[in-house]
Amino acid sequence: MSEIRCRDLPRVAAAALLLLVVAGCVAAPEESPDSAALVLADANELGRFNPVGGHGDSGQSQIYDGLLRLAPTDGSSSLPDLVPWLATEMPQSNAEGTRWTVRLRDGVEFTDGTALDAEDVAATYKAVIDPASASELAPSYDMLQDVAAGPDGTVTFTLKYPYSGFASRLLLGIAPSERLTPGLAAESSLNTDPVGTGPYTLTSLRPDELVLSANEDYWNGAPEVKTVTIIRVPDDNSRAQRLQSGEIDGTVLPPRLAAAYEDKTGYSHEAVGTADWRGLSLPSGNAFASDPQAVLAMNLAVDRAGMVDHVLDGRGVPAHTPVAAVYGNAFDPEAVFPFDPEGAKALLDDAGWVAGEDGVRTRDGVRAAFELAYNASDTLRRDLSLAFASDMSKLGVDVTLLGTDWNVIEERRNDVGILLGGGDKPYDLDSQLFETLHTAVPGTGSPFANPGNTGSAEMDAHLEAARTSADPAERTAHYRAVQDLYIQQPGYVMLAFVNHNYIQRDMGWENVQTVLEPHAHDVGWGFWWSLRDWTRE
Repeated sequence: MSEIRCRDLPRVAAAALLLLVVAGCVAAPEESPDSAALVLADANELGRFNPVGGHGDSGQSQIYDGLLRLAPTDGSSSLPDLVPWLATEMPQSNAEGTRWTVRLRDGVEFTDGTALDAEDVAATYKAVIDPASASELAPSYDMLQDVAAGPDGTVTFTLKYPYSGFASRLLLGIAPSERLTPGLAAESSLNTDPVGTGPYTLTSLRPDELVLSANEDYWNGAPEVKTVTIIRVPDDNSRAQRLQSGEIDGTVLPPRLAAAYEDKTGYSHEAVGTADWRGLSLPSGNAFASDPQAVLAMNLAVDRAGMVDHVLDGRGVPAHTPVAAVYGNAFDPEAVFPFDPEGAKALLDDAGWVAGEDGVRTRDGVRAAFELAYNASDTLRRDLSLAFASDMSKLGVDVTLLGTDWNVIEERRNDVGILLGGGDKPYDLDSQLFETLHTAVPGTGSPFANPGNTGSAEMDAHLEAARTSADPAERTAHYRAVQDLYIQQPGYVMLAFVNHNYIQRDMGWENVQTVLEPHAHDVGWGFWWSLRDWTRE
């Protein structure tokens, strides 16, 4: 489906060779010398354990507990429930939805021996919204005005405006108030010396390795997996090789490398369902990419099914909007773009974008061309970018690829397209859609939240009404309207919802659960998200 350009041949050939080697040579792993220990490999940097800075904000931390916890309802194929954890019951709100009260569980201690109380909860959330913290989470808590600790073990959250999905914001891990010193979250001692109430403690940390040990005094019972070692291996191929050689017990891999372990004796492989999308933002300053008819044409000409089959190796589903099928009635199955390359060509012809002698379309002397930037260390984004560029070349659109780092991409976000990923907080649909589709609000949000500043006043009104309504049927109607508006005038080219691919040696553990995942795909998720619950056969 996609054309491979000459400069990509060495890397593609190397990846293909490794894939053949792994596919033909994966053997049953040897038994671990310590059956209560795990060694995992991750691509991400190690450390940064401060919950105020974003660690474990979706409820996956092994060091901290949140007021609520995720509870899978059907593996990773549907939204999980939110259930009480450090809270004794689900939060209660007033009729207006602007005040939420939580009662804390008694008898919980931090790993430093101090007791958890309401002041710790209030201090953690206040630190997130304190401008002095410069927390990356702050935009996600824009609705939060104040947090107050009550003398009876209750915590009261006061909101600036009604926010029906507030329960999904209560997965954040709680730290001791004494450790939440003023200043930047990125410079807190909690990043390298964390103290939580969770099932594991950090016993050592180096740039290339960390070790977690079971908290034997954990309030919900000590975990049976006693030691978890995580080593940093940024390169996808290196992680695959280490798994094959038996150096590690588990890792996350891109789809094609993970496929070698499907049905292999001695390994468990799972492509975990997600609300994690991949798609393109488009440069607002580019004459072609900012033309609404051109954006619609690109959405008709991109072969999403082909990308799922050939780039994702079947591990994902086409994405037409940021709304995944897991959102039930709020998902509109009719909100799709047909694959219609000929219709796309006709749209561009009618809009005055006419093919030139070199096959590239022009209008008034301007070429139908733009740069598409992607994170060079992410092989999946690279391959999706190549596939998209190939589809566009058939349409007469010249897409030049720029593999670089996020700092460069951020600096150039207004003049290049970006192969983005989304869905980092998917447990309420507001957080899946608002920053992505709402027109830019100065001073809020990530630099990659709607970088092309697309959208409309009508779409903004539906998004704002949906986030403040407490009526599920009303929210569904607004989200359906958002999808209808998006299909009429898209602001992105959405490509696919990607599954996350995890491999682990079979070691005789039970209660190994997976859950619908956010954008994050690291060893905090996959099989290991449920580590505290694992038991022996």
